[in-house]
Amino acid sequence: MEEFQHSYRRLCKESGAEPQETVLQQLQELPRGRLDLATQSLTVETCRALGKLLQKEALLTELILSDCMLSEEGATLLLQGLCANTVVRFLDLKGNNLQAAGAEALGQLLRQNKSIQSLTLEWNNLGPWEDAFAAFCGALAGNGALRQLDLRNNQISHKGAEELALALTRNAHLQQLDLRWNSIGLLGGRALVNCLPRNRTLWRLELAGNNVPGDILRAVEQAMDHNQERQTTSRENRARTHVLSKEVQHLQEEKSRQGSGWLCPQFLDLMETIDKQRKEMARSSRASAACVGQLQEALNERHSIINALKAKLQMAEAALALSEQKAQGLGELLAMAEQEQRSLAQRQAKERRLEQQVGRRAGGQAVLGGVTSGAHAPSHPQEAAERESKLLRDLSAANEKHLLLRNQVDELERKVRSQQEQLFLARQELTNTAAELKIRAVQAEERLELEKKRSRQSLEDVEQLRAKEVEHMTRHLEESERAMQERVQRLEASRLSLEEVSMCWLGARLCSSLGHPFCGFRTSSGPTRQYPCEARGT
Repeated sequence: MEEFQHSYRRLCKESGAEPQETVLQQLQELPRGRLDLATQSLTVETCRALGKLLQKEALLTELILSDCMLSEEGATLLLQGLCANTVVRFLDLKGNNLQAAGAEALGQLLRQNKSIQSLTLEWNNLGPWEDAFAAFCGALAGNGALRQLDLRNNQISHKGAEELALALTRNAHLQQLDLRWNSIGLLGGRALVNCLPRNRTLWRLELAGNNVPGDILRAVEQAMDHNQERQTTSRENRARTHVLSKEVQHLQEEKSRQGSGWLCPQFLDLMETIDKQRKEMARSSRASAACVGQLQEALNERHSIINALKAKLQMAEAALALSEQKAQGLGELLAMAEQEQRSLAQRQAKERRLEQQVGRRAGGQAVLGGVTSGAHAPSHPQEAAERESKLLRDLSAANEKHLLLRNQVDELERKVRSQQEQLFLARQELTNTAAELKIRAVQAEERLELEKKRSRQSLEDVEQLRAKEVEHMTRHLEESERAMQERVQRLEASRLSLEEVSMCWLGARLCSSLGHPFCGFRTSSGPTRQYPCEARGT
């Protein structure tokens, strides 16, 4: 680590800046490839020096830069240095208020770096910058190393969630994604749910604190459970395949060591059985995948139908609300017209009463007063008739207006009833479709569980068959070994007997050649044996 400190000092000196003492202290206490600079206020010069060091550093595997108050320029310099790094596995940039430039630098990091597996970006500000966040999501789609991504508290909207959903459809390596405490909402939740059927590696997706409805959260949880079960089954299959491969390799080694032909038929039978089981498992997996694909297509179709019905229902509700507003407005107009009509009627009655009183007074004055009042009397009945005709015309116009408004209200009421009936039918159809979709989903779950049970049963059968075959081969090998040992013992006894006979024959020939009688030969396992000498008569 002294070399790392020396390099940091040298780079700071070249840039004309003083090295930070807190950074030097952390570089001195560097434990097991982990550099922790959390809560240290890093200057731009320090970020530039660290970025240059990280390009060639081969010992650091964890870099903690949380709550360092990094500027946009400093964060960009650090991330550019990490682009060429090949050993850092864990990067923590929590609480640095990264914005547009930081999002673009992170996108460049994800495009070029092939070693970072865990990236923490909690408490930053990436979401409001839509274009920069879209570039970040595009880089995430093509990254093949990242396994865990933390984007909590980044003000991600439904548009950002749609960009993330598009990235998840193309990313086949990310396993954990934390999106808690953002502003994803209903539209973003739907986009994420729709992308999950095309992603088979993501097994943890957190969406709490985003105003996402409960049904979407349950759908996300169900998809995560499916992916987790799929990965567990895949790991079990790989482990069992590895065990079977080791067993086959062991049997091949046994065959090569024995060198005889007694193992070949059993070995070939075992290999043929294992191949059959593998083919059966592959066929079952393909059938299950095809069945799941068909069910998923049916579910997607049903989802699209439900979305269309929901759109129709929303349109019908909006039209109903508009019609109700129009009906309310016309009702108010009708009430005003009725009130105006009543006021006109009251005014007309009042004027009639006034005219009657005036007529009575005029008659009395004509009787008592003489000629002068009689000269003015004819004008009052004419004025009263004109007023009455005017009032009658106003009343007829008000009646016509009232009738027109009443007809409009009746028409609107008929439209409202018709729209209510359509709304009821749409709701009923939506309820039926949702119930049918739930039934199909339950059936799909049951078929999937049945396929899983069949797969597990086939794996157990293969395991049992393998154990039986191995036991049979072991027993056969032991029996063959015992038979070989007995045969070796018999051959050893025959060899000893032949050696004794050959020794006796050689002794007799030697005695006959020397002219001495040969009386016997003491063996190593018995008494002296007597043999007649062929040269005794000479």
